[in-house]
Amino acid sequence: MTFDELLAQYEPKVAAAFREAIEAIKSSIVLKTIVERLERGDIAGAVAAVQFEPEAFAALEMSLREAFNAGGVGMVQGLPSLVGPEGLRVLFQFGVRNLEAERLIREQSSTLVTNIMADQRDALRLAFETGLAAGRNPTATALDVIGRVSRVTGRREGGTIGLTTPQVEFIYGAKGARANLLSGEPELMRKYLNLKTRDRRFDRSVLKAIREERPVDTAIVSKIVSRLSDKNLQLRGETIGLEETRTALFSVRDNAIRQQVEAGKITAQEVTKKWKHSCSEHPRMQHVQMATQNAVPLDMPFVAPDGTMLMYPHDPKAPARHRIGCKCRVEYDIDYIAAGLRRYRARTA
Repeated sequence: MTFDELLAQYEPKVAAAFREAIEAIKSSIVLKTIVERLERGDIAGAVAAVQFEPEAFAALEMSLREAFNAGGVGMVQGLPSLVGPEGLRVLFQFGVRNLEAERLIREQSSTLVTNIMADQRDALRLAFETGLAAGRNPTATALDVIGRVSRVTGRREGGTIGLTTPQVEFIYGAKGARANLLSGEPELMRKYLNLKTRDRRFDRSVLKAIREERPVDTAIVSKIVSRLSDKNLQLRGETIGLEETRTALFSVRDNAIRQQVEAGKITAQEVTKKWKHSCSEHPRMQHVQMATQNAVPLDMPFVAPDGTMLMYPHDPKAPARHRIGCKCRVEYDIDYIAAGLRRYRARTA
């Protein structure tokens, strides 16, 4: 399976696993418990009532592991075989139980889940505090956070569950979309019309309020914010699908090559790698420049103009500015002539 085929299969699968985890968490919430705790001013208790636990993300971790293993197999299947010292063909193989491979995927998945949970606690706290500070009663505040049950689907829609802290601030904060739409100030309300994640079906209502220089109707704002939340949750799922799938695939491709080195089938000196830019619409100029650099040995990092070192695109150790949204590739080149000569000499020695 090619790299593009792996991306096409696993990016949406990882994104779907994230959304399913969020749906399961939302369906387990007891509204009454959260309202009672908010009535007592117990923000921490309300946050704890939303049960974000590692077990909820088991399917997400499994989908990442599947992508990782498939990426390793796909990498070695794309490499031609060599002739060994005894004249037999040497097949490149990927060991799914390789200790380093196991460590890489375990560390990636556990870090992802840990980060989701930590940020979610902050996001929930912010949403509860913002709602109460704005004068909304505990029930309305709780529903704003956990979403309202749809009469059509029977599922909770809208809410902040699963959104990042910046997304919560962006939608529900004191200077967020909801506050702007309720402000009655044309300049602030007009900001909503620039949002890429808005539901355009509400544009006419917002434009009418702008013309009349009045706040958008409260009931309409609730619907607008609900759709904005759902679309931002979808966006977050897609972002996780892109980032985590690519991280898994690039790390396992590197690991698959190193497994061949450890097995003595090739040497690290016979492998070079080249940074390939994606030619995206809004490129990182540093990555464009990296693509013009010469190939580097397997064990050497690529060095960005700002001094950042990356072993491959989406290197987990690299800062977010070099990872988030990056669609660059890395191309490995094995000197098969040198490898063949080395094996021939070993066979005839």
